[in-house]
Amino acid sequence: MAALRYPLIDPNPPRLSEHLDVLKRVEESGIYSNNGPELRAFEAEATAKLFDGQGACLGVGNATLGLMLAIRHAIGRAPGHGKLALMPVFTFAATAQAAEWCGLTPLLADIDPGDWTMCAAAEERLLQRHGDRIAAVIPYATFGTAIDLDRYAWLMRRYQVGVVIDAAASLGTIDAEGQGFGTGAPFAIVYSLHATKTFAVAEGGLIHCGDPAVIDELRRMGNFGFAGSRAATMPGLNAKMPEIVAAMARLKLAEIDRVVASRAEVETAYRDVMANVTLQQVAGERRATQFMPALLPVHVDRNRVIAALAAEGIGCGAYFSPHLGQQPWFRDHALAGPTPVADDVAARVISLPITDAMTPADARAIATQVDAIVAAQGISTRPSAIDSMLVIGGGPAGTALLTAASKQGKLADLAQAGLTIVERDDALGGGRLGRYAISSDSTAETFLSAVKDNPHPEIAALVDHPAARQVAKFAGALGVPLVDAGPLLRVTGDRLAQIVSANGGRVATGHEVIDARRQPDGGWSTRVRRLSDGAISDHRSTTIVIATGGHQPLNRLVGQHVAGVPLHQLADGKLMQSDELLALGGLDRAADVLRSKRNPKVVVIGGSTSALASVALMLRSRPGIAFGAGGITLLHRRPLRPFYHSAEAARADSFDDFTDDDICPVSGFVYRLGGFRLEARELVLRMLQVDGRAPDPRVASHLIGDNENAARRMIEDADLVIGALGYRPHALPLFDVAGQPIALAAHDGRPMVDPHCRVLDANDRPIPGVFGIGLAAGFVPWGRLGGEASFRGQANGLWLWQNDVGQMIVDQVLGEQERAVA
Repeated sequence: MAALRYPLIDPNPPRLSEHLDVLKRVEESGIYSNNGPELRAFEAEATAKLFDGQGACLGVGNATLGLMLAIRHAIGRAPGHGKLALMPVFTFAATAQAAEWCGLTPLLADIDPGDWTMCAAAEERLLQRHGDRIAAVIPYATFGTAIDLDRYAWLMRRYQVGVVIDAAASLGTIDAEGQGFGTGAPFAIVYSLHATKTFAVAEGGLIHCGDPAVIDELRRMGNFGFAGSRAATMPGLNAKMPEIVAAMARLKLAEIDRVVASRAEVETAYRDVMANVTLQQVAGERRATQFMPALLPVHVDRNRVIAALAAEGIGCGAYFSPHLGQQPWFRDHALAGPTPVADDVAARVISLPITDAMTPADARAIATQVDAIVAAQGISTRPSAIDSMLVIGGGPAGTALLTAASKQGKLADLAQAGLTIVERDDALGGGRLGRYAISSDSTAETFLSAVKDNPHPEIAALVDHPAARQVAKFAGALGVPLVDAGPLLRVTGDRLAQIVSANGGRVATGHEVIDARRQPDGGWSTRVRRLSDGAISDHRSTTIVIATGGHQPLNRLVGQHVAGVPLHQLADGKLMQSDELLALGGLDRAADVLRSKRNPKVVVIGGSTSALASVALMLRSRPGIAFGAGGITLLHRRPLRPFYHSAEAARADSFDDFTDDDICPVSGFVYRLGGFRLEARELVLRMLQVDGRAPDPRVASHLIGDNENAARRMIEDADLVIGALGYRPHALPLFDVAGQPIALAAHDGRPMVDPHCRVLDANDRPIPGVFGIGLAAGFVPWGRLGGEASFRGQANGLWLWQNDVGQMIVDQVLGEQERAVA
């Protein structure tokens, strides 16, 4: 491929071959590291030139090391295990990786739609929600813009939290007061000197702080924690900048004003010309622009734009796409709620060239090309093939749909009619199940029923697979540990994917769906992003199936009232969601909170399976949390009911708290849908003292409404409050033919689907060609599916998805296909 006329990045560090005197100076000193004369000179010169002589600077080996030092210093000398680092989801991986190396869990916040920095409202909500669990706030000065440091100084004082600014691309940026960005800040500001940055050196970093004492301590930490002798007195690592890099940095410092000023003129030229894209709102007098970021219009194919620009000799990228919340490691190891703004920005962002060699005329020429390409493209052209069905999500619910088709002998037909499955992970089946430290609410027999006697021999053979044999060990037990169930779901997903592909269907792992738009012919055009490089393509289908699972949104906690008072006010910084507790490592975080309490008190709020699972997990913790009598209180609004296989079985167990409306007319089960099963059932039976069972003295229950003042006091007196308020669906953004958003019933907290699994709009009308399945979809069995008349709520269960619910969707899709052919 020919070299680009305008490469996206054109590194321009000082050329040492033109400065042999500098090399000779370093060699003659005989010092090559260890805070030598070149480094000390660079730090002093940078302080004087870039920061008006205020505070001090420290050169480090690279900016990631600088972040690690600064974060560890900000949180104190104790390790940060169980604590959180609040940061924007739209930033480079180094921000989150540095926090993790300091023992912190990244807490990812959405961004502002204008300047793409961390959203102030989201910061406040998360600081109030997590309280002193947040050890550090790490804002990112997005693409070199000058963020409001006074606000972060205020947050640091108000919440008693450490602050470190990731200003990787900002060295040379001038703030609104005409000073170098970061000048005199009371916390560490970390800049990158990487060769691709505007302050291009090699692999290096610079830390500035208005307090020289902070820099002194960071210097000692960056030298193995040595303080005046070769004995470590504090946490440390080797973060020192080599002398040759410091010498290069001094050369770059001498020209940085000219470089930044030239790049600022190029940025201005872009802004003067480009009209068909959205540009970042920036603050400050001048920024050290690394490249020109912009947002493409909705439904313009970014991949095609990048290819068209490359054909014109123009390099183009997409920073940061995928954002942190879309990257596999951080999906599994960070905490994140919905981030709709960042999702949208990451889906549409492009990065255009700004290099030291470019002129404003070059920028105007590129901008003209961008506008022309965007205008000519409009909405992406349709591919020639139109699928009958696009399944969005290949986790337990999405693969359960495929399993239902396979058990009917219809999976091959579905694939041949045009089937595409889109899944973010690199394989189908597992989803997030393996992340949880609890047992399933489905039996081993249910998991095995997906493969046993399956019409497809390659699936039926899995009954002898090691993953299936491991699940079979729990036959007759109270569920299967999810870490053991996950491998069977994944290997089943592999076989299902092979059948789909062999019959002409498509399996797009490592991809995610952005949104879907209704087409004039009644079908759907769905935007799909490849996570490896951010490339976006459009997929046409007659129907789409949303199987993206559920989540516990943070705004649910903010709006929830318990005993007549907002829950977040009652809990006052000691609130944890059950999803967080039940995940691997969640119990350890809860134990950290309770460890110092002589008689720890925990309140679990909710009457869901996750509420009972939370209680059970804490009771059996190893090593155990030292709960005394009534140490755990369950607050719930509805009576707790156990499941029974028949009315006779219930009465034989001396349980008669049910009527005919509580018995399923199809199966004869008592509380078939509303009753607790397996481990949760055993706990409820003890709590209700059914048939003389002895309750666990450590557990108490309280029906909210009997005495709201008592409930309020329980929450206020608790050391930890677990919110088990149920799950809401990940509702896919849908647009009508005119491009307007379609409001969904799920947006208002109502069920996402109707009795036929069709997704409902805000007026509770089914949206043609859109189905939903899985956790939090809101499906309620009916007719031949059975269920008790008294049931209020939604039914979730792997068996249901793999059988009746999945079959219902498959039959409707194939029926529509048959009618279309006819």
